[in-house]
Amino acid sequence: MNKNILLIGLLFAASWVSAQSIYAPLNADYYHLIDRADVLNKSFSESLHTSFKPYRATDVVATIDSAKDLTSTQDMFNATYIKTDHWEYWEEDSVLSKKPFLKKIYRTKADFLHVNTEDFTLRVNPILYLSAGRDSNSGSSPFINTRGAQIRGSIDGKIGFYSSIEESQAIFPKYVQDYTSDRGVVPNEAFWKKYGDYGVDFFTARGYFTFNASKHIGLQFGYDKNFVGNGYRSLLLSDFSAPSTFLKIQTKIWRIQYTNLYTELVADAPYTSFGSNGTDQFPKKFLTSHHLSINITDNFNVGIFEAIIFNRGDSTGSAFEWNYLNPIIFYRSIEQYTGSPDNALFGIDWKWNITKGVQFYGQGLLDEMVISELKAGNGWWGNKYSIQLGSKYYNAFGVQNLDLQAEYNLSRPFTYAHESIFTNYAHYRMPLAHPLGANFKEAIFIARYQPLRQLSLSGKFILSQYGTDPINENYGGDVLKDYTTRSQEYGNEIGQGVSNDQLFIDLTASYMLKHNLFVDLKHVYRDRASADPIVSSTTNFTSIAIRLNVAARDHSF
Repeated sequence: MNKNILLIGLLFAASWVSAQSIYAPLNADYYHLIDRADVLNKSFSESLHTSFKPYRATDVVATIDSAKDLTSTQDMFNATYIKTDHWEYWEEDSVLSKKPFLKKIYRTKADFLHVNTEDFTLRVNPILYLSAGRDSNSGSSPFINTRGAQIRGSIDGKIGFYSSIEESQAIFPKYVQDYTSDRGVVPNEAFWKKYGDYGVDFFTARGYFTFNASKHIGLQFGYDKNFVGNGYRSLLLSDFSAPSTFLKIQTKIWRIQYTNLYTELVADAPYTSFGSNGTDQFPKKFLTSHHLSINITDNFNVGIFEAIIFNRGDSTGSAFEWNYLNPIIFYRSIEQYTGSPDNALFGIDWKWNITKGVQFYGQGLLDEMVISELKAGNGWWGNKYSIQLGSKYYNAFGVQNLDLQAEYNLSRPFTYAHESIFTNYAHYRMPLAHPLGANFKEAIFIARYQPLRQLSLSGKFILSQYGTDPINENYGGDVLKDYTTRSQEYGNEIGQGVSNDQLFIDLTASYMLKHNLFVDLKHVYRDRASADPIVSSTTNFTSIAIRLNVAARDHSF
């Protein structure tokens, strides 16, 4: 796809669009507050379909405004915090600072500098993430040093824009270092360089334009991440891998939200011990997907998801398959029409606000299945699927601002894998869905408690069983491997290969000093018991961090 022609076309379209909205950046802690307001309402917000993230800022403000049961001191503080973050769509005097620095800096509580005129808004904020810690499993001293800037705004009320630019050096805990050594990538990031003996150096720049083609149709074009589902994990599309270039068309009308996503991915990212290979053009592939979200009732939602991974080129180039620009659902028929060379996946997601403060949710993904083989129960390799079941309980047991979540995920061997790097469900050498890839079972328990307005406590407990591969074997856990190299046709079961049992615990206390300025105290315990004693390890990692206008890094794998 010619990006320049596409961008020019989108800019030209600005002459006929209406008022736009940027998106609230993906941030698990921040989105928890939004989802909390949605679930406590029991009835869904008319503005927000939570199964496709990120959310539009206007929808976030509308959801908070419509919430009827945010009555505790902490809830009211959170509501004001979120709306102050998006004051363009709220505009209350309370967002203004009483004593701006030099009369220009922090004239609002949320912005270092801002411009607000009839035709133009601009908000500029610094980004800072400084962390230091100790890892019992490493001779190095982990740290994070991130500096950057964030800008957002609008032009003529028709074009919205957002950009976040960050420069980082970091030494991560030993298990994250091992992931980089094994995969040649830094989790969640793209191009990287080695920093010292144990660290990494990477530059992150995300950004996009938004347009509203009509009252009900919005467009977003840029380089960022997306997430499908209502759980802590997504088995359909997650934000674990690197950002990517995409065009998103989202139509919202009545009880329906319909999302078309066209994405360019990196099929492989060659690397050396010094970092990403900066001399070669990385091979490309494409992801196109549809997601249809329907509020069946005021408290029950179902989503239908489908995706195609494809490439029309060779190792030196790629071309877009124009048949996949079709905006109508069911790509499988088009994939068959083109000769069935691509990787087609189909999924569903659902949520049910069964009563005020309680939600059940889930996902299912089908990569491939033959019913006769499934009935035979013989472990045929080609029966590939993933399942998620979860629940959320807000103000648990009558305790205000105590929120609990439980989630179970599983994925059969060889799910998401395909015949080549150009059709597997991965981007920049990282899975597009679950961090473990496939061939796993996982139970997650999350507790969040906000005893004071500015203090939040959280605990994550993750139990996982998964299989890895012996040398020169393929038992279906690594989505990067060609499934034609599989070690066996039948007898496949979850956890096969080299068995691993893992316990991951993350305990965090976070205090908001000022708007979007946080101090975090964290302890991570990770115990991996493997049938291969070489990779068995136990980690105790403690850190303290200060963050400004940036989400906390999450390495829960």
